[in-house]
Amino acid sequence: MSEMIYPRSPRETMDGWMHLPRFVDKVRLHLAGKLHQDYQPNFCKGFDGRWLETAGVEAQQFIDVVRRSVTDGEVCDWVRMNVKKPESIKVAHRERMLSYPKPDDAEMQARLKMRKEQAGLTHRDDIRTFVDFIDADEKRI
Repeated sequence: MSEMIYPRSPRETMDGWMHLPRFVDKVRLHLAGKLHQDYQPNFCKGFDGRWLETAGVEAQQFIDVVRRSVTDGEVCDWVRMNVKKPESIKVAHRERMLSYPKPDDAEMQARLKMRKEQAGLTHRDDIRTFVDFIDADEKRI
């Protein structure tokens, strides 16, 4: 598994849910045996896990939904029918992702700094959150 296939940006949305298209991509890559080892430790954890928790969906249930689908539209239809959350929850989820880590979260700020160092991105002062880091690391920004 040496070829890196990047999932979509965590900023992309599906049915109003930020990160969901990226998670769908990761599930599809996982099912095909092509999810790069760099993504394995946080598969269904991290931002994936936050979406699952906020949506009230179990990881295996969602993996099965993606497995049975052919298109993103089918996944979106399932989410629309089975994840009944108000827009305010989706907005709060998006805001939580876009502001993580908070400036006063010393432990996670240190982790972000470490990840930037590992990726050779310490010169990038515009990377202030993990969403920024993901997009920079995957060469989108």
